[in-house]
Amino acid sequence: MKKITVLMILLMCCYISRAQQEIPLYSEKIPNSIKTSVKEKVSKDYSVYSKVSEPKLRMFLPPKEKANGAAVIVCPGGGYGVLVTKRPERVAKEFNRLGIAAFVLKYRLPSDETMKNKSIGPMQDAQQAIKVVRKRSEEWNIDPQKIGIMGFSAGGHLASTAGTHFDDEMIINKDKTSLRPDFMILVYPVISFTDSIYHKGSREHLLGKLPEEKQLSFFSNELHVTPSTPPSFITHADDDSSVLVANSLCFYEALKKNNVPVSLHIYSKGEHGYLKDPPFEEWFGRCIYWMKTSGYF
Repeated sequence: MKKITVLMILLMCCYISRAQQEIPLYSEKIPNSIKTSVKEKVSKDYSVYSKVSEPKLRMFLPPKEKANGAAVIVCPGGGYGVLVTKRPERVAKEFNRLGIAAFVLKYRLPSDETMKNKSIGPMQDAQQAIKVVRKRSEEWNIDPQKIGIMGFSAGGHLASTAGTHFDDEMIINKDKTSLRPDFMILVYPVISFTDSIYHKGSREHLLGKLPEEKQLSFFSNELHVTPSTPPSFITHADDDSSVLVANSLCFYEALKKNNVPVSLHIYSKGEHGYLKDPPFEEWFGRCIYWMKTSGYF
């Protein structure tokens, strides 16, 4: 009996190790990178990362018999200055319980010390993540036409950049793998870099203090919505004083104008981060309902 118990524990450990394995995002040289002595830093509880220059994917794979084919690449927030991974990892685990594969993207943080062009580094990593997941979809029991991207705060800006600029390829893509996410989930997202509603930290970290007009336009994602933009779920709090709800509203309006299916949920209270309200089960439950009724699993 003891031998069987020990064996079961070992098998479970092997599964957890495989299911939550962290892999390098690039198998070869990281594009747009500069050789540097800058070292990545992480908080004691491994929930806040800074000075990230080597992007990785942390995989959360459900058992094969439970997998339903859907997958979500999750982009942490942090104003492009840090990566806050606690909420994304909770979401990834919840997705797993439903048979959905999840991948937490540890993307490069913009820095002139580590990149030739810091403004496109995160975008390159988001595109590469989509390419990797789509190319290895069979191996990971994923439907290549049910791969979405999710982002919190500045991660929402990155996710919406991936969803509006998938034709602007910033990576090597010899096989012409589609870089278009099949759907987007945007949680209190930064969307626009226009002067009236931009988030100061996100814009300055990505583009610097004196960005060019063409950069502001390129990264104001509401300006690049087309009928080909992926269907979207958006949630925000009306009292968010950090990232104004106008970001979500302008993106919603652009999606509607282009006849892109969208579900928008605005809460009266919640501030930035949904630390107390609305409860996790409330907004995440609506997200799951939208995914299910949209046919993603």
